[in-house]
Amino acid sequence: MLTPAHITRVVGAALEEDAPWGDLTSTTLLPSDATATADLVAREAGIFSGGDVFSAAFRLTDPTISIDVHVGDGDAFAAGDVLASVSGPARGILTAERIALNFTQRMSGIATVTAAYVRAVEGTTARIADTRKTTPGLRAIERHAVLSGGGHNHRHSLSDAVMAKDNHLAVLKRSGVDLAPALRDALSRLPHTTHVVVEVDRLDQIPAVLDGGAHTVLLDNFSLDELRAGVALIGDRAQVEASGGVTLDTVAGIAATGVDVISVGALTHSARALDLGLDVRID
Repeated sequence: MLTPAHITRVVGAALEEDAPWGDLTSTTLLPSDATATADLVAREAGIFSGGDVFSAAFRLTDPTISIDVHVGDGDAFAAGDVLASVSGPARGILTAERIALNFTQRMSGIATVTAAYVRAVEGTTARIADTRKTTPGLRAIERHAVLSGGGHNHRHSLSDAVMAKDNHLAVLKRSGVDLAPALRDALSRLPHTTHVVVEVDRLDQIPAVLDGGAHTVLLDNFSLDELRAGVALIGDRAQVEASGGVTLDTVAGIAATGVDVISVGALTHSARALDLGLDVRID
C-alpha cells in the first residue's frame, strides 16, 4: 500500500537528488517574490495515476504552493486535458516541476498499459497482476499505478508469501529433497494465512505440487494447449497462474484457457512514461 509516509520518503529523496544544494537556476535568475500558476497538461490520452505523489513534490519543496488535482487516480483523460494546477512562488514550482512530472508520467504510463491488459481479458475470469520486476525503491509507487489501471498486485516482497521458483526447485533436486514432502513440511511450519505458490515449467511437475498442498500453481512459459491441460489437471485443487512473456497480443488467448491469474512483468518493467507537461500560464 502506498502510504503518505512512503510518498514523503520517496519524493523527498528524489527532490534531494535533483537539487542537493538548491535550484541554482531558479534562485539566481528569478525574483524571490515572483509567482506563477502552472497546469499539468496531457499531451496524449491515458489513465491517470499519482495525484498524491505529484502534490507531494510541490508541498515538500514549498508548503505555500497551492495544488489542485482535477482528476482521480484511475480516471481516463484525453490529449489537451488539464489534469492539475499549481500556483504560488515561482521558484518552488520550477524546482519541483521535473520530479512531479517524472513520477506522474511514469505512474500514468503504468496505469495506461495496465488498463489495456485489463480490457484485453474482459469477459474472462482472469485477473491481471504485476510482478516484482519493479524499479528498486519505487515498488509501492509503481504498484499503486497498476491498481490505478485496474490491475492487481502480486506479493509485495519476499516476506509476503512462499513462492518456489525454478531455482528453488533446482536446489531441492540437487539436495536430494522431493518437492511434495518439502512443501508439506513448509506448510506445517508456516502460519495458516501464508499463501504458497510453486512455479512449474512442465506439466509433469504439477502432481507433486498438488500433493504438497500448494495454494497456487504458476504455469511458466506454457503454450496455450499446455495451459488448457494444466487447468484441467489442477481443477479446483489450487489457483492457476500463468506467466512468462505475456504481451497485449497474447494475453486474451492466455485468459481464454481458464487460468485465474496472469502475471505480467511488462506492466512495470517496460511501460513508457506518458507525455505530460507542466505549462506556466502567460496572462
